[in-house]
Amino acid sequence: MIIIGELLNSTRREVKDAIEKRDVEFVKDLAKKQVEAGAHYLDVNAGAFVDDEAEHLLWLMDTVQAVVEVPLAIDSADPEVIEKALAVHKGKAMINSITAEKEKLEAIVPLIRKYQAKVIALCMDDSGMPNTAEDRLKVVEKFHDVFTKEGIPMEDVFLDPLVKPVSVNSSFGNEVLVALEEINNRYKGVHTTCGLSNISFGLPQRKVLNQAFFVMCVARGMDSVIIDPLDPKIMSLLYASEVLVDRDPRCANYLKAVRRGVVQG
Repeated sequence: MIIIGELLNSTRREVKDAIEKRDVEFVKDLAKKQVEAGAHYLDVNAGAFVDDEAEHLLWLMDTVQAVVEVPLAIDSADPEVIEKALAVHKGKAMINSITAEKEKLEAIVPLIRKYQAKVIALCMDDSGMPNTAEDRLKVVEKFHDVFTKEGIPMEDVFLDPLVKPVSVNSSFGNEVLVALEEINNRYKGVHTTCGLSNISFGLPQRKVLNQAFFVMCVARGMDSVIIDPLDPKIMSLLYASEVLVDRDPRCANYLKAVRRGVVQG
């Protein structure tokens, strides 16, 4: 399972304060803790600073890359900010994220190609956010056509089927599960990922729903997730789920995680 640590995000009050105050030790500590917990990528976001996002993001990246060697997921909606970040990133970065909306796709695809970046591709186009698995798969086909034409390897693509709250429509969770299974059946080599928390929006005891949904997504082939790697419950479920779907030969990763105290009952 490819883990993208989500905690270095300026939408979180303590992270925004740390960026503003240039609190190097806070940022370094949070970066190191996520990697030590198992994160393979660290999401970095300075979008809360609307007027000077690039300046803050570059400082954040520089601080993080000084203490960890994992690649970063550059989380911005601004193509100019993304390019500035890609230009200073050490190694192969990830872009978080792109949609199939024509204008946005045309702005980001050249950057993916130029910097040979990996990318999270959200299943949304100019018609809006999809409700059904079928609508999601139509967007995936658009991505596949564009990426193939542009020479972008599909193994560098992380398709996100876009989770919507079941509090709005009880079918939304299942539509994502169906989409995940179909994506993995049709597009060999591509990765699938998602942010879990939208599924439970508006409902009590949200963590229970997020955790149950995560296990179901793994069972449908999802091989990446954007999570808090410091959450012992979700990490325990991650290692256990990989064993149960035969993605952990001889249960090696699970046993290592138990010995490290990561897996908790």
